[in-house]
Amino acid sequence: MDFATFLNGPGGIWGFGLRWLGVGLAFWLAARSKRLTGFMFAALVGGIALGVDAPALSLELKVVTKVFLKLVKSIIAPLLFATLAMGIAGHGQASSVGRMGAKALFYFEVVTTFALAIGLLAINLTKVGVGIPALKSTETIQVAQPGTWQDVVLHIFPDNIAQAVAEGQVLQVVVFAVLFGVGLMQVPEKPKQTMLAALNSLAEVMFKYTGLVMYLAPFAVGASIAYTVAKVGLDILQNLGGLLLTLYAALAVFIGVVLVPIGLLTKLPFVKFWKAISEPVALAFATTSSEAALPKAMRAMERLGVPRHIVAFVMPTGYSFNLDGTTLYLALASVFVAQAAGIDLTWQVQVQMMLTLMLTSKGVAGVPRASLVILAGTVASFGLPSEPIFIILGIDALMDMARTSVNVIGNCLACWVIAKWEKAPIIPLVEDPELPEAIQH
Repeated sequence: MDFATFLNGPGGIWGFGLRWLGVGLAFWLAARSKRLTGFMFAALVGGIALGVDAPALSLELKVVTKVFLKLVKSIIAPLLFATLAMGIAGHGQASSVGRMGAKALFYFEVVTTFALAIGLLAINLTKVGVGIPALKSTETIQVAQPGTWQDVVLHIFPDNIAQAVAEGQVLQVVVFAVLFGVGLMQVPEKPKQTMLAALNSLAEVMFKYTGLVMYLAPFAVGASIAYTVAKVGLDILQNLGGLLLTLYAALAVFIGVVLVPIGLLTKLPFVKFWKAISEPVALAFATTSSEAALPKAMRAMERLGVPRHIVAFVMPTGYSFNLDGTTLYLALASVFVAQAAGIDLTWQVQVQMMLTLMLTSKGVAGVPRASLVILAGTVASFGLPSEPIFIILGIDALMDMARTSVNVIGNCLACWVIAKWEKAPIIPLVEDPELPEAIQH
């Protein structure tokens, strides 16, 4: 008996009752948790039931996801501009740690490049997005494929920033924001602080705006799943399960192939390291928030023996520039969107997409569902349809748990690596009974 037959039951009535009993239970649990993630899970369950029992109605709900998508797209340009420009200009104030900053940024870029490559390889191997007929494009979609390297270079730079914003050219907005931030670093202190305050205000407003938009996420999830199940059937759940397993496997490979060798090269005491960071990692997994784990992670690395001035610089910087789990997820999810739409991306376009993600994933670690904003902007700028994003959103909370945990592990390891690179003395705090001895170089 397949899954659909089980849900429908022999005469249909038992399956109907079980489905809506499950929906009621899911919403009851969500109401008790009072968390958006809980309501998104409940909406996922409700969308599946609605797609099975009311397919005609479900097919009309696509407009809900379209409204949500329009609101998400309106966030992208101002949010990326404010956070990137402010982050670059703000870090420019720390000129006294220029050498350490250069080392940290170099390390971050190398590690996140590996994360992107592993995510890209994983989704191309599993191809879990292939074979979703309802999401195949019925229109001719022109995916961005510049003919020459000169075209690629020219496409990066904006000639009109307003036009770049209007057309959703995310990479051009990023380049403008980076150059704006570098220019802001060089102006006198008073106008610099005035502009930083304005950028900070814009970022704060966009954070609140994003939070308001995300209240619509459960409706978008439920409507999207209902529409997809009504059009495709329950086979879509197999693709979602495959995507989830692909992400977890890719993150495990990233830890084993990238982070563990880095730890070995820098003589990391793995057992003591894990004991030190296990609590902030567990907190990140449970809350799906890197920021919730930040204070404990910083304290854990200080107890492990990393000097405070290194932790204070590397850890917050890493939260903008070293989101290993998030960048891997974005690489994987962006290609999944193309696969789900029946679009075969060339390797050249995939690499160009990864370069875009490498830039757009910086500076928005504090944004609720930041990965959705980045993913939506990236796929739109490459001419890909947005509908598959909302299918991903249905299991985004489960994916967020894993990628957030890897973000925290990666940033904790970065503190250790930079301390060793700087040849700083690593002496555990004596107040920690589990780490009584100095860790030698």
